[in-house]
Amino acid sequence: MANIKSSIKDIITSAKKTEWNRAATSGLKTAVRKAEKAIAAKDPAAKEAVVNSQSALDVAAKKKLIHANAAARKKSRMAKKLNAIAK
Repeated sequence: MANIKSSIKDIITSAKKTEWNRAATSGLKTAVRKAEKAIAAKDPAAKEAVVNSQSALDVAAKKKLIHANAAARKKSRMAKKLNAIAK
């Protein structure tokens, strides 16, 4: 355990950030998984699920949870799959 006051504060801050990031990442993965599952099932609500997951990806990229290019790539691939089932 750290002895210096600022180090103790850093450990607490880091733990809080880790907890928040873990929850946010989990929520992001859930949103993406729901969208992909809806697309695979050709569910009529797939479009709404994709919109929600794309929004979650945008927020994650803005908060630096994932790289902006990774978010763009996932959004693009999801849109491509959604358009394929729409035809």
